[in-house]
Amino acid sequence: MSAPGAALPRRRSPAQGPAGTTGMLAQLLLALVCGGYATGAAFGWGSCELALAMGDFGLSGAAGLAAASCFWYARTHSTRFRPAWLLFAASSGMAGFGNAVWGWYEVILGRHVPSPSPADFCFLLFAPPAIIGLLVLARRPVTRAGWVCLGLDSWLIGGSLLTLSWSLALAHTAHFEGETVAHAALNLAYPLLDIVLVSMVLALHFRRSSANRSAINTAIAALALTVLCDALFTSPLLRENYRSGQILDAGWFAGYMLMAYAPWVAREESGTPRGAKHAAAQPPRPIAGSLAALTPYLAAAVCTLGILYNVLDGHRVDRVVLFTGCTVVLALVVRQGIMLLDNISLTQELAQTENHFRSLVQGSSDVIMIAAPTGILRYVSPAAAGVYGRDAEELIGSELASLIHPEDLGRVVHEVRRFLAAPPAEEPTTRIECRFRSGDGEWLNVESTVNRHHGGLIFNSRDVTERVRLQAQLQHTAEHDPLTDLPNRALFTRRVQQALTGRRVTDAGTAVLFIDLDGFKAVNDTVGHQAGDELLVQAARRLQESVRAGDSTARFGGDEFAALILGDGTRDPAARERRIREIAERLRITLSQPYTVEGGTEVRVAASIGVAFADPGITPGTLMRNADLAMYRAKQAGKGRVELYAPQMQADVVRRAGLVTRLRTALHEGEFVLLHQPVVDLGTGRITALAAQARWRSPQGILFTPDEFLCMSADSRRGADGRSRDGALGAELARWTLEKALEQAAQRRRTGQGVPVYVRLSAARLLDKSLPPRHLESLLLRHALPAGSLVLELTGDDLRVSLDELERRLVSLRRFGARVALDGFGTGFGAMSALRRLPVDVLRLDRTLVDGVVESARLHKITAGLLRIAGDLGLQSVAEGVDDPEQARALRAMGCTHGQGLAFSGALDEQRLRHDLHLGCYPVPKEACEGGKRVRVGGALPVRTAAVGGAAALAHAPLRSNNETPVPPT
Repeated sequence: MSAPGAALPRRRSPAQGPAGTTGMLAQLLLALVCGGYATGAAFGWGSCELALAMGDFGLSGAAGLAAASCFWYARTHSTRFRPAWLLFAASSGMAGFGNAVWGWYEVILGRHVPSPSPADFCFLLFAPPAIIGLLVLARRPVTRAGWVCLGLDSWLIGGSLLTLSWSLALAHTAHFEGETVAHAALNLAYPLLDIVLVSMVLALHFRRSSANRSAINTAIAALALTVLCDALFTSPLLRENYRSGQILDAGWFAGYMLMAYAPWVAREESGTPRGAKHAAAQPPRPIAGSLAALTPYLAAAVCTLGILYNVLDGHRVDRVVLFTGCTVVLALVVRQGIMLLDNISLTQELAQTENHFRSLVQGSSDVIMIAAPTGILRYVSPAAAGVYGRDAEELIGSELASLIHPEDLGRVVHEVRRFLAAPPAEEPTTRIECRFRSGDGEWLNVESTVNRHHGGLIFNSRDVTERVRLQAQLQHTAEHDPLTDLPNRALFTRRVQQALTGRRVTDAGTAVLFIDLDGFKAVNDTVGHQAGDELLVQAARRLQESVRAGDSTARFGGDEFAALILGDGTRDPAARERRIREIAERLRITLSQPYTVEGGTEVRVAASIGVAFADPGITPGTLMRNADLAMYRAKQAGKGRVELYAPQMQADVVRRAGLVTRLRTALHEGEFVLLHQPVVDLGTGRITALAAQARWRSPQGILFTPDEFLCMSADSRRGADGRSRDGALGAELARWTLEKALEQAAQRRRTGQGVPVYVRLSAARLLDKSLPPRHLESLLLRHALPAGSLVLELTGDDLRVSLDELERRLVSLRRFGARVALDGFGTGFGAMSALRRLPVDVLRLDRTLVDGVVESARLHKITAGLLRIAGDLGLQSVAEGVDDPEQARALRAMGCTHGQGLAFSGALDEQRLRHDLHLGCYPVPKEACEGGKRVRVGGALPVRTAAVGGAAALAHAPLRSNNETPVPPT
């Protein structure tokens, strides 16, 4: 940093493109044509006739080509120099016409050209358009003083040339004896016009416009070469010996060809590389500016030397020379006075501007520093005291490198060298951010805009420490959990990626652990969400303290955490598995310890942990998915345990996902059927209701129950977000079962076999958005079913279901005539809290209470007690799984009113169901039903025929809800 500009690479010239190659070919062709003409002129063209033709018509053709080229360019290109090219076209056209007239006399007529002749007038008309065209190309002054200086400069140059030319040759030409006035004026007109043209060429060379500089330079060179040849032709010695086709014509020819080539140089520049454009756009060098300023004075010096030469040589000073010299001196004095006034004005403006910028720099809140190429600070603005806590005088003279943080110094030096090596036009500034030492020794974050300054650098710096701190804080917030301050999923995923891509060979055994807290939802529901948050914070602290310094932990949301355990280089798979399992078990035990939360309450949760190892070639997403699968396998296996990922887990997921897709397709293609199992009055055997049961008919003709095919699918396991996924398939199946059951119930009612239908629906499904709020009501209205035709079997034991919301939903359905049956009485929603709150009409005893009721006296007492509760509440009771007559007799004796099971009938299709409904009742374990004859159904079981009366019995059952019945406190 002490020498930021040292050892900079030299910038290479830009490679030429296709346009540059075309320009080189055009220049080479121009050089060959001009060289060929010069060679022919030098050796006389081989014959006098050919020399005359090439000297006259060759020059006429070259001038005509120049006129056509300039005219065509002006017609096809709209530029601000278009009038100049039109004037150059006219000038070249007059030269071409004059050479043609000259050739007419010499070649066609075979005689000398008279003097004066039409060719002389054409040649005289060559200069005025060229002079005006040069004025158009000149950079126009912006002030009156500038216009006056331009005129004075032109006269200084022209007057000096006139004085010198008159002293050397023109005075002799003006005193030819025996010549007419027209001939003498013609002889003087040529050199005078050439002097004017040369004056304009010299004045324009230093005042030309910066646009299309190559084209303007080429045009100036063409006119200068033409004027030089005219001056040589005007000389008496050369004019007397001049013959067409000589070497002097080669100069005119080259001038005309350059003029023909000049306008197209601008077109070639438009295709040059960008670097060449920027190089051309750079300001002129100081030497060129000095020559431009000294040109008028050099011209005056030439005039003075010409006069002194005549005096010292003993010649008489001619009046023309004296008059011209005096006017040149006077013009020089006037110009000097104008420049003096202009300099005084510029000095005042410069002082004002300097004071203005000094006030801006010293009053700026940013620190402005100027560093020399060696890295030494030459200037520091007063704002350094407020920003850096150091006086500007203290910093001046110190090395910039000593003020930059050592960790940032290398990056700053590299950026400075890169910036200085870049073209200034392409990269005028750069930005550097580093740490800067303040007066109290602290490091400030400083952002600097860097500009070039006479080989050194200008730093415009500002303190951005607060911004950097805010950015770091925002970055931390975006990557960390706001509750526990652990890394979130995004940051944890990035660290897993780094561990997998940056591991060394000795880092085998890296593993990811997914952790879920079992029972956390119960803490939220019983103790409160504030206590749940405190538990999560404590769990996060325990997790972070239980891993090593190099390992990472994270919280994914809810009660899910993760840990990244880096490997220790163990090659033995069994040893690494044992090591990771020990770590996981230690974490499980630590997280399962009691937690003391709000109010000193002690709560407990367990931890289910899934472990996945980072095998070679595994991706972060796959590794984390494997740990997730292992964690859910741990929860399915009983919770509070550690499971290691096995490939079979992923295979099971794929298989179950395929089965879900297959079941959804089967549902849409009509492969599901709806069967009905009769609900029988245990006292009379009459069919009082039907229980709708969906079945899937597999391609092999096997009927699967919902429990069977949903258990085979992945639709019932918990998702990655930790929520129970009853699944979209379960929602579609529940909706289909409801619609199909009510549709078939309406059809049976129209045939006179109207009995209520039981449809099983979980409490969570009833409140879920997958079942529209008014869907059930609209189905009942659509099919015009009477009150009591639909009985909802409420299932489920999800503690997250709000009893208040569920109660409101059931009350709404009861207004439309639906009845509510509490399924699985004795388990799940058969709990006393649910029984007290929900408007229930029917209690359905769970199958587990029916099995063994005959053999087990304990179970007999439990079942009898539950049936007494139902009777006391005035509710009907339905026993599920009544598969033999002894169970039916025992249940009836205990007060159970209805039964459903294989003791009466299994699930029936629509045809067999209509047949049994027509018969009316089934035999019960006693003599035949009253009022009917004995029949047989399904083999040896006798059945009596009777009218269907179950519907009326259920429809007129007591409709008192649980809330309406006084229940003693529990």
